[in-house]
Amino acid sequence: MGSPRIIMKLIVAGVHDEPGDVRVIELRHPRKPLLPRFEPGSHVDVHLPDGKVRQYSLCGDPEDLSRYTIAVKRETGGRGGSAWIHDTIAPGVELSVSAPRNHFPLRECDGPVLLLAGGIGITPILAMARALCRQSKTFELHYFSRSRSLAPLLGTLEKIIGSESLRLHFDDQVETRQDIDSLLLARPRGAQLYYCGPPGFMAAVGQASGHWPDGTVNFEAFQPPAGDDAPPEPFTIVLRNGTVVPVPADESALSAIRAAGVLLMASCENGVCGTCECGYLEGQPIHRDAVLSNDARDRRFIPCVSRATGVLKLDL
Repeated sequence: MGSPRIIMKLIVAGVHDEPGDVRVIELRHPRKPLLPRFEPGSHVDVHLPDGKVRQYSLCGDPEDLSRYTIAVKRETGGRGGSAWIHDTIAPGVELSVSAPRNHFPLRECDGPVLLLAGGIGITPILAMARALCRQSKTFELHYFSRSRSLAPLLGTLEKIIGSESLRLHFDDQVETRQDIDSLLLARPRGAQLYYCGPPGFMAAVGQASGHWPDGTVNFEAFQPPAGDDAPPEPFTIVLRNGTVVPVPADESALSAIRAAGVLLMASCENGVCGTCECGYLEGQPIHRDAVLSNDARDRRFIPCVSRATGVLKLDL
């Protein structure tokens, strides 16, 4: 069962705009000099006044705990959170922010690290690059964008990463374009891959890296993968104590579990944050989340979006 995270009242200490309609926000604690530690790849939940909760990757320096830095792209077709932040946030505003959580950790490895970012997907990748630079690790960061003028945080990247490690790929500069299939065709010995970006980019990298060994490909998605358009089917959940929970076709597993009296924490309810993650013991899940690794899908389940065929026994 998920557990509640510490919620802090943080103050917006600085705001600036980046290319690509992205707003960078610096958050500090009003009384404490240091915030809770975070690792590269971590995100925080930002609780908005209307009750919405949005997840944003921490793109600042993990060694600088005087502040948290997030970057928010205005999504015109989104659920309203980014628009509120762009239209409302200013220095001095108080925000309710969770302690960090990490579903996209930077693994220990002896081989090289390959970082791929598309657009606003640079946010968790930037924190990883900072850490790898500090550790003097061998890595390459490939940053894909429609153009230099639309690439957020590019100036920061170019200041902290040497040209030998940074590769920039812009759609409007033919000489910089990079075919992802070719890039990932040959895996360097011991290499780990990390990638983040919009849905089309995620799908392309996922397909191109399909031949990489299990445990070497790591990703974070801001949206769940596109569904297969098949209408949802009802299924049944069985809890550890034997309670049978029917899940109708038009209801999420999370909703049905809660209706059965199980207090299961959730946040995004969109399959990207992992707050409601739980284990399963038997059955055939239909995974529709953007959180779990291929290995984790053998034993873990995200009930806000995922479903099952027949009967699924949960570790709840």
